Amino acid sequence: MRLNLLPPSPLEYFTSLVQSDAELPLLEAVVSLAQDEYPDLDLEHSLSVVDKMQSRLRKRNAQNGSVLERIHQLNQFFYGELGFALNTNDYYDPDNSYLHHVLETRRGIPISIGVLWLELARSIGLDVYGVSFPGHFMLKVLLAQGQVILDPLTGKSFSSQELTHQLQAQIPRLSLYNEETMPLGLFLQSASPREILTRMLRNLKEIFRVQQDGARQLAVMERLVILLPKDWIERRDRGLAYEAVGRTQEAMVDFQSYLDFSREALDATEIAQKLQALKNQA
Repeated sequence: MRLNLLPPSPLEYFTSLVQSDAELPLLEAVVSLAQDEYPDLDLEHSLSVVDKMQSRLRKRNAQNGSVLERIHQLNQFFYGELGFALNTNDYYDPDNSYLHHVLETRRGIPISIGVLWLELARSIGLDVYGVSFPGHFMLKVLLAQGQVILDPLTGKSFSSQELTHQLQAQIPRLSLYNEETMPLGLFLQSASPREILTRMLRNLKEIFRVQQDGARQLAVMERLVILLPKDWIERRDRGLAYEAVGRTQEAMVDFQSYLDFSREALDATEIAQKLQALKNQA
């Protein structure tokens, strides 16, 4: 029996990282998203850079103050000394989602910067979570008396009124609510590592769709299907991407999976017709 001594492919490695919700290593999984774009990426280097940042922060006794004091110290270090901020020059640059690049340039988007902030915050004992707020990823810190919602781009807290206005701008139908009756809590739930990865990948999926870059979009879809094996919409979308690049057999498998579990979908007839057309060509 021969042993397989070859290193895992990027997709195999990603698959191994996201098998279990309980043990999903968010930072490592986020760093690995860049492997399709950067095959020679040194993941260990990026993880080491974050580890050194955590060590520098802890040496300042940042873990010994109150929660608010620790947040203040972290923000001074993260935004002031390290200089992390929004990439205002090119918000839709895919590199803004690739953590090794964000670590190098200190520029990114709310979710990539937010992931780094969460890693540093947890290293000094803060009880923190990401929040998949519509239109803008946010940070949540649990306090003895409640919680505070922060902007990952600045570390500043949002008032409930500010959050209400942001939510109404993203979801017009919620303009019927006022600040007292707005169901804010529904949109401030803690995001799991899998949900954070999903949001990052869907950001990239949309960027590559707009850029009409089918090959790179398909690479992202491969990861989404691995991450969300029972999300049949993602399976359908990957099938459409396979069809577009002429990978007929893979497209047929995905279309069949979609139909098996989404018979009542509005586009089920359309996908069934596509499937039959591909079968006729085979």
